Amino acid sequence: MSGHAEVKVKIPFGNKQLDAIFNVPKKKLRYGVILTHGAGGDMNFPQLVSLAAYLASQGILCLRFTCKGLNVAYRAKAYKTVVEYLKLSDDYKLSGVFLAGRSMGSRAAASVIRQLSEDADNDDFIQGLICLSYPLHRPKLQSKLRDEDLLFIRCPVLFVSGSADEMCEKQLLESVASKMKAPKKIHWIDKANHGMAVKGRTEDDVMEEINVQVFSWLRENIELEHK
Repeated sequence: MSGHAEVKVKIPFGNKQLDAIFNVPKKKLRYGVILTHGAGGDMNFPQLVSLAAYLASQGILCLRFTCKGLNVAYRAKAYKTVVEYLKLSDDYKLSGVFLAGRSMGSRAAASVIRQLSEDADNDDFIQGLICLSYPLHRPKLQSKLRDEDLLFIRCPVLFVSGSADEMCEKQLLESVASKMKAPKKIHWIDKANHGMAVKGRTEDDVMEEINVQVFSWLRENIELEHK
């Protein structure tokens, strides 16, 4: 992958350290994306690696990290630590950052944005939220929606979900989105399941669709911010 470098870092978190990797674009960076994984796997999950490399090749810094906890509050705490780390970083001075995650990672990101928006001294560092395969409900348990953080968020939100995601029924997400105060967009990957697998399409082909959608949404939101 040309056009960017990978830098491994360890981010202090309590008495532990979180493994993280920066994908650093060659050209001047003003904006970044923080990216984390779902309940299984880690920051080297192929979809995250693909998205991070693509964004960096387009000039957007990407910091992805691993946090193995299966408790969403714990994951959110780790995510918040990573946001602070990037905000205070002398190496990468950014105008703003977008929080992104896959599945449970997107729930953690939503939780962090809600928490930070409730802080009185909140500034405009966080520009938006990107949810890949947001797990709106457990499989076959559509009666209990995990929508509470989404309804409080006011920054722009992008959802990229499979139309056959067993943890995010299409009509339910559209209904939640209609109640959200935030500017939002949903991009449906046709016939994709929760893991973004589509019969008859390669993983690379699906990832290309996701990467292009995420970048074009980022570009629109960065431009809107600076018109």
